[in-house]
Amino acid sequence: MTRIALDPFVRDLDGESAALRAAGPLAEVELPGGVHVYAVTRHAEARALLTDSRVVKDINVWNAWRRGEIPMDWPLIGLANPGRSMLTVDGADHRRLRTLVAQALTVKRVERLRAGIEALTNASLEKLAALPAGEPVDLKAEFAYPLPMNVVSELMGVDAADHPRLKELFEKFFSTQTPPEEVPQMMADLGTLFTKIVDDKRANPGDDLTSALIAASENGDHLTDEEIVNTLQLIIAAGHETTISLIVNVVEALQTHPEQRKKVLNGEIGWDGVIEETLRWNTPTSHVLIRFATEDIEVGDRTLPKGEGLIISFGALGRDEEQYGPTAGEFDAARTPNRHIAFGHGPHVCPGAALSRLEAGIALPALYERFPELDLAVPASELRNKPIVTQNDLYELPVELGCPFGGDKK
Repeated sequence: MTRIALDPFVRDLDGESAALRAAGPLAEVELPGGVHVYAVTRHAEARALLTDSRVVKDINVWNAWRRGEIPMDWPLIGLANPGRSMLTVDGADHRRLRTLVAQALTVKRVERLRAGIEALTNASLEKLAALPAGEPVDLKAEFAYPLPMNVVSELMGVDAADHPRLKELFEKFFSTQTPPEEVPQMMADLGTLFTKIVDDKRANPGDDLTSALIAASENGDHLTDEEIVNTLQLIIAAGHETTISLIVNVVEALQTHPEQRKKVLNGEIGWDGVIEETLRWNTPTSHVLIRFATEDIEVGDRTLPKGEGLIISFGALGRDEEQYGPTAGEFDAARTPNRHIAFGHGPHVCPGAALSRLEAGIALPALYERFPELDLAVPASELRNKPIVTQNDLYELPVELGCPFGGDKK
């Protein structure tokens, strides 16, 4: 089996994903830093592995970890060993944490955010409309980033004053290019910041998810301070990064498929279809780190050996022809059925999927209603991914807004 080295600079994600699919349902992969793991690249096999109790989150099962081959200054250490949370435990421990978190992250609480999302969206659109006419705008920085960060901060009760520091730390957290000597301090700084947020909420509880996590209980059981801090970090990290990329990727997809864009704006294709197809075709999460095999597991005609690491390559399996047919590589906003697993599958399915869909479902129609002439300011071939192997994350999305609906730009 030929080992495929994932490009730390993510210069050709589509080409890399195609190479992974061509390698079969289980590919040998080298992560940045020379770390060897396996990747599942097909939809059916991924679904099976994500519900297989022989694949666990306990890093102590990993042969390379037990042999001391994974240094604490590895740039991806925070994604492989992020501390105890519902992301890193299995079985009864996972059910316990998931139950307690579910008490706080309720459907009712998410739905209560709708009015706030609409208000934040409208405020962002007003700012866009006030920008100088005729100049390109980075839609990621001016629209796609502020909305999810403000929403998840409101949900968690995080002060807006902490946003710049969070942005700085998370950029280092996800990047493959963070210097090794900076990794331990970055991890410590994240822990310090989130511990402060939890301590503040313990002293001054409010109507937010962090306060709810502190108060959550099941038969007298409570989350520990470590579990609360790690869960807070997990929800904020995943809760804004995924939605930023989803919004950006939808705009890119529509602007590079003008006939489908026209049908969407005419109401012939619904926004739900656009969002679900983008989640499949240009998924926000390219690879999810990392699970471990407790015994040899057959995957198609290959074997995932006991003690080896496994990543889920969503960028590859989202275009799996065995699942989606011969048009798997094409963007089709009217595709049905569209049973992708971009938010995961099984016990560890993303708990924030509903919130991400809600944000995108409010923000995108409002954006195109306000700026129906919106277009890319550069060819799509010039858009560049950031050096993040886990996220399909562009540096920027330069657009020309055109005249806002309802009047000329001043």
